[in-house]
Amino acid sequence: MHAPIGNFDRATPAPDCLGELTRPVADAVRLWSGSVPADQLLYVDTEPEWADTATFVEHYGRELLERSANCVVVTGKRGGGTTLAACVALSTTRVDVNGVVRRHLGARKASFAPMDTATGETGMEYGGITPVGLPGDWPVLVDSAVVDLPYVLVGSGRRRGKLLVPGKAFAELPGAEVLEGLGVA
Repeated sequence: MHAPIGNFDRATPAPDCLGELTRPVADAVRLWSGSVPADQLLYVDTEPEWADTATFVEHYGRELLERSANCVVVTGKRGGGTTLAACVALSTTRVDVNGVVRRHLGARKASFAPMDTATGETGMEYGGITPVGLPGDWPVLVDSAVVDLPYVLVGSGRRRGKLLVPGKAFAELPGAEVLEGLGVA
């Protein structure tokens, strides 16, 4: 099948290639529900050494820069408690951790989670973390600009491969909250 965005050799419906995904992502695809059918989530095979955004768009299409999103894990701390959350924003922006995220989580302090925490808690590889398949009790904060796109390129849970996901599907993920201004220029 032809990919709806980017210059990829082939796109495969994610339910048809569960073996290419990490366990939490494969489980989320297997149990997918919502207005977007699971077969509209597409997997594209990519080179892991090209996973970082700048290198990636050079190889797979410059237009992907405006249609890619990053998923970052953050920690919010208040008193003795810590909350883990995921933030999804366009790759042309940065997540407003100290403003929008901190206030939304009701945290005194918010910061990016250490790599070992992010990978250990998600079961995904660093550089490939995706909002599909995150722990069900996590808040998943999604910038409204992501939801507005027809398709968005995000990680697949591994550095090899990416998912192409209809933007509106991000609003239906477990724990999803769509926020204005989460991603800032």
